Formats: sequence, C-alpha cells, structure tokens
Amino acid sequence: MTDEPFETSEDVHHDRREHGGLPLHPDDDDLARRTEQERVEAGVDAYDPDDVPPATDVPAADDPTDTEEYREEEAEIKRQTEESELYPLTDRHPFPPSHYDRS
Repeated sequence: MTDEPFETSEDVHHDRREHGGLPLHPDDDDLARRTEQERVEAGVDAYDPDDVPPATDVPAADDPTDTEEYREEEAEIKRQTEESELYPLTDRHPFPPSHYDRS
C-alpha cells in the first residue's frame, strides 16, 4: 500500500444534503475527465484529447477548374467525344477504346 496522501480534486463540490459517502448520482463526465488527467500525469497517455484545440482546415488556394490546363483538357475531351474517339460504355460499346488515334 502506498504512503501517499489521498488527493481530492478541488473542482468537486460536495452537497451537504447528501451523506458523507459516495454521491447518489456520480458525475461520469467529471470522472472521465479526472481519469484522463491522471493517465497523462502517469505517462500512460501522451496527451489529453480534450485539451487539444480543434484542427482547422486550410481553405483551398485556387479553384482547379479555373486554370488553363483544365480548360485545355476539357476541350480535348469535347473533341474526342465529337469525333467518336471517346464514348460512354453501352451494350453496343461495352469496353473503352483500345487506343487513341491522334492522326
């Protein structure tokens, strides 16, 4: 058995209307918070997940559809579709083209 004194959390508020033993309805959230703090202090966990600030997403710098390269590729797809080099897969054409002729 350890000789360390029993430490109580100063956040715990005792209700004088209850008996001196365990409260009738223990606060599970408070118990989970204190347990996680003890795990961090003991070195079992590296950090308390509740103490970590939420991650922020960095907004996208540019719209990829607003580039010259995207417009060129879109024009090439349109050209291939118009010349029947590129077509949707149907019963008539169940497989994609085996080659793309650029002649």
